[in-house]
Amino acid sequence: MKCPFCSHDETRVIDSRLGKEGNNVRRRRECVVCERRFTTYERVEEILPWVIKKDGRREPFDRLKIVAGMQRACEKRPVSIATIEKLVDDMERSLQEKGEKEIPAAQIGQAVMDALHKTDEVAYVRFASVYRQFKDINEFMSELKDLLDTNS
Repeated sequence: MKCPFCSHDETRVIDSRLGKEGNNVRRRRECVVCERRFTTYERVEEILPWVIKKDGRREPFDRLKIVAGMQRACEKRPVSIATIEKLVDDMERSLQEKGEKEIPAAQIGQAVMDALHKTDEVAYVRFASVYRQFKDINEFMSELKDLLDTNS
């Protein structure tokens, strides 16, 4: 492991601990040259599908994009970052279990909307309004009506 301070290649592990969820290992390391300490995290490399965009382009699955979109939708709402992280973890796990090599972006968008619908309805409407790109107020009102009807 390369030292982030002096770039020397040799470091030693001082302490290792299992992460909170048990899916990563936290290691405290010390550089043998500059003797500064730093933390690294080790986890299993996950093989996630490529995302097929609307225009046909393909790009790697990007967890950070999903987290950022959900955070924007949940802004000023009583939804914690931990809850958002858990929702995205669940989505990733589901994708891995399916074992598909490619997945349409629309399928991911729908999964995000489903998760937000169960978590916070205001965040769901915010996300849906951007994701579905409503053409006019009638489409938006129709979505709100559907939401209200499912809660009745």
